[in-house]
Amino acid sequence: MEKAVPQLPQLLRNIRGCRLCEATLEPHPVLHVSRAARILIASQAPGLRVHKSGQSFDDTSGDRLRDWLQLDRDKFYDDNRIALAAMAFCFPGYDQSGADRPPPRICAATWRMPLIEALT
Repeated sequence: MEKAVPQLPQLLRNIRGCRLCEATLEPHPVLHVSRAARILIASQAPGLRVHKSGQSFDDTSGDRLRDWLQLDRDKFYDDNRIALAAMAFCFPGYDQSGADRPPPRICAATWRMPLIEALT
């Protein structure tokens, strides 16, 4: 029997309340989605600035991406146009050399397919 996918509002509450990585990370899941969006931008994981602001692509990579897409901030952050959901929703921290750690696999393994199914 297939597992039921929660409705999008409940799924978003579950994701935003996620604490799977609490032992190693400070959880602060960041994503911006709606079923009306026709484009899904799936990045790797939020950086520290996004972690602090709670706004996806609130950094120089976001400036570059908006420029490439030729979208102003209002259009880019309109959840009814564009969904923003990384493979991991929390900043993974830094490794010993000061680089961003890769996103924890448990995040995508837990949330990716339910989110995609809820958006279709």
